[in-house]
Amino acid sequence: MSMTIPADWIRRRDPRAWKAAWIFLLALAAAPACRLYRLERRLSPAYAVFMDKVQYIMTGEERKIFLELPDSERGRFIDDFWQRRNPDPDSEENAFKTEYEDRVQNADNLFRGEGRPGYLTDRGRIFILFGPPSERLTYPMDAAGFCREVWYYGAFPVIFVDEHCQGQFLLTAINLEHLQALNIAQGNFRKTFEQDKKFFDYSVDIRKDRPEASASERRVVIDVPYAGIWFNFKNQQLTTVLEVRLEALDASGGRVWERHGTYALALGEDELKANKDKSYRMEFPLVLDKDAGPLRGLRLTLHVSVRNTADDDKLEKVLEFRLEP
Repeated sequence: MSMTIPADWIRRRDPRAWKAAWIFLLALAAAPACRLYRLERRLSPAYAVFMDKVQYIMTGEERKIFLELPDSERGRFIDDFWQRRNPDPDSEENAFKTEYEDRVQNADNLFRGEGRPGYLTDRGRIFILFGPPSERLTYPMDAAGFCREVWYYGAFPVIFVDEHCQGQFLLTAINLEHLQALNIAQGNFRKTFEQDKKFFDYSVDIRKDRPEASASERRVVIDVPYAGIWFNFKNQQLTTVLEVRLEALDASGGRVWERHGTYALALGEDELKANKDKSYRMEFPLVLDKDAGPLRGLRLTLHVSVRNTADDDKLEKVLEFRLEP
């Protein structure tokens, strides 16, 4: 969704209108974050624990993709998540995964007692990211009545304070730039890969654009960023085919609508560069059968699958929607 505000809009509107507009724009910006938060709340316990444990090294892009996947695809995502960080892809043992999981387990054992798993505490987070300190000093109570822990990484101190001496240690505001060389997410265990090639991802939106459209009429819009599409080079052109499949299911898993299609892309190098910040759009009219009346007001799910044939990259997503009563 895009919106253009005339340059003289503020001069023509009173302060209350200006404030209302900014509240509206902030609400638009917050909507995707709220949607991802709702998806995270619905995760099964096993997948919620996975996200809790890897949150320190999971990118925002990876988080979005993982939350939008159906359960059937999340196991494969987890395998790919660790493989992307494997310093030796040809080895059966992933040194990065082993080291990270060991740190999580040690943090959980060392820093229990704060009302949450040890790996979710401030001390646990620092331990996981930077490893065990070279020196750890504890101060039961200082002159201000605080309990403290000071961890040294070489000559650099990291300080945790427990204001009430009840075992709730919080990291004080401190610049950790000096420790970045020790950060497991940035250090020797991290697999380097081409930074310009983004993850294959796409956005899905279910729209009702025409006010006169019936309750059962929608339009599915899929936008695939060009920056995440892998192409073959053939006859002086960059080519690929996107295969799309969509299914709308009712609460019992019955199919109430489906659509599929293939879309061939062929671009020159200059054309691809010109579109690097844009997306390729595919649209599908979603019109349920005339007997869709009983489905109105009920929750339906839209299952979307997009496959890029150039590198056989496939990504599935699930969205919930309701027909207006």
